[in-house]
Amino acid sequence: MAEKIPILKGKKVKTRILRPYEFGLLREGAKRTDNKTLLDACLLLGARYQECRRIQNSPHWFDGDFIHLPSEAQQKVKRKQVERWIRLSSLGKAIMPYFFENKKRLPSIQAWDYSLIEWGKKGGLDSAGISARTLRKTYESWLIFYYPEATNLVYLSQGHTTLTSLQHYINLPFLEEDKKDMKRWVEGWL
Repeated sequence: MAEKIPILKGKKVKTRILRPYEFGLLREGAKRTDNKTLLDACLLLGARYQECRRIQNSPHWFDGDFIHLPSEAQQKVKRKQVERWIRLSSLGKAIMPYFFENKKRLPSIQAWDYSLIEWGKKGGLDSAGISARTLRKTYESWLIFYYPEATNLVYLSQGHTTLTSLQHYINLPFLEEDKKDMKRWVEGWL
């Protein structure tokens, strides 16, 4: 596969949005199962990093199908939704118990950013724009590309408005081969 130009989005800070094969390189660089579990869970939750940390410490928010994120658990000050139900793919539902039981806890955001960059380098991935925001933005982009008929459900699950999603996650240069590779991660979400 020819190397493609990294997808970078954002006005002030450019955040990397990964193609599925790039996420695979990141996972490869993470090496250990406990690291991969954290990485997979943060991707499949599609939540803000601090929300992921709260979710990991609150397994009772998971009902087997959805994560119920109460208002006090949400970070964003100007959020539009009081509470949020995070919809999970089949793989997301399967990985949550391992995420909760993982002895390794999500670290500070600075340590997580550092780990993501290091894992990317170890996997042979250009680290441009990689940060804690990468996984959330990547997953929302995949969901919108894979399920264009369900964009409103994606926005609600992510805690975004239609305008935010239109500005950041629609019309990205994904290809049909990307869509095939996304299937494993997003199947059963809808």
